[in-house]
Amino acid sequence: MAFLRWYFCACIALILGLANAQFYKQVGNKKLPYQTFTVDQSGNANFSTIQSAIDAVPSNNKYWTCIRIKAGTYREKLLIPYDKPYIILKGVAKTKTLVEWGDHDNLAQSPTFTSQADHIVAKSISFRNTYNNPDWNNPKSPRQAAVAAMISGDKSVFNRCGFYGLQDTLWDVQGRHYFNKCTIQGAVDFIFGAGQSIYEKCSISFLGQAVDPGYITAQGRSGPYDSNGFVFKECIVHGTGSTFLGRPWRGYSRVIFYNSNFTHIVEPEGWNAWGSVGFEKQLTFVEHGCYGPGAETSKRVPWMKTLNSTDLEQFTNISFIDNEGWLNAQPF
Repeated sequence: MAFLRWYFCACIALILGLANAQFYKQVGNKKLPYQTFTVDQSGNANFSTIQSAIDAVPSNNKYWTCIRIKAGTYREKLLIPYDKPYIILKGVAKTKTLVEWGDHDNLAQSPTFTSQADHIVAKSISFRNTYNNPDWNNPKSPRQAAVAAMISGDKSVFNRCGFYGLQDTLWDVQGRHYFNKCTIQGAVDFIFGAGQSIYEKCSISFLGQAVDPGYITAQGRSGPYDSNGFVFKECIVHGTGSTFLGRPWRGYSRVIFYNSNFTHIVEPEGWNAWGSVGFEKQLTFVEHGCYGPGAETSKRVPWMKTLNSTDLEQFTNISFIDNEGWLNAQPF
């Protein structure tokens, strides 16, 4: 009987230990320790909300913490503050682990998900601002800026994530970011900011029912020597209605579409000068190797730029965001 009692207690201790265990990820010649928290709305986990798991990560954390999030729709606003780097948010799939909220009164306070820290990874999870998405035609909700995700930390990765909104969906504020196989949906300036980012194999989904024409990007590079810009590699641009590929949020805006599939929704002019009329030569809007019915360039704006192979390589190579190996050092 004493043995059974001991065995039972040992099993419980093992289960609890695994739930909060510190695992190790091999990165080059180093093993980086990281602990794992689980989140499940049913309560059968370490936490029932994602934010409570984030809050449990120590300030000035130096090791990776993986927050595994079970399937479900989590109705909460998330904030990863400046002092909590090295966090991994790992869902089940971007169609199964969803975070939703509907703020809209103030641009900076509206995001459903705000990531301020460096070294953040999100996988298989979606963020939606529900103010105008999916109900974009609600007369009680006139169209206005409502951010799904605001990313301002450096060295952040988003793999197979979803970002859903209408106006200003993804605020790529600043820092070096890599978006891989993500879905980004909206209608007006729905990828905007001054991030230095590569979007690779992403689905750019335009909601033309809400506004026609629309604008995909509003990049905010403000000076000729600023290194930031948006690069879209092997992406697909699709949806309904018609949209411009982008317009400048700041005077030296830089956006490059490379080897991407443009469906019929792309406006023949391709780009809009917005507040930079008369200063178009300062803009760097580029299409290279794109294909599909929307890739016909005969009617494009005359100030669209063409880059030589050397300059193009500078932006499309991963070194544009990583010339020091930080991507390979991330456990994803």
